[in-house]
Amino acid sequence: MKIEVSTTDDICILFPEGWVDSTNASELEQSVNAYVDDYDTLVLDLAGVDYISSAGLRVIVSTHKVMSEKGGDLILRNLNRNVSDIIRLTGFDKKLNIEKD
Repeated sequence: MKIEVSTTDDICILFPEGWVDSTNASELEQSVNAYVDDYDTLVLDLAGVDYISSAGLRVIVSTHKVMSEKGGDLILRNLNRNVSDIIRLTGFDKKLNIEKD
């Protein structure tokens, strides 16, 4: 999995690419964890993610929890139809901050 990162003074945007599943969700988790303490806002730009499994959802939900507990925010951006459908079917769309186009 390839993950690009862009930062400003107060926002970190991560751009993962490919599938996020049990074989590589730990890579996303490590990348997110590297920035969670230093930024009040994390953005996961999922435009390059074709598929996300329960392992990937676990990373997103746990990151959301950590960011919420510290008074920060996790924003999901640019979800394609597959990823959006999975998040909606699990009901996480009601809990997560999903940026609308």
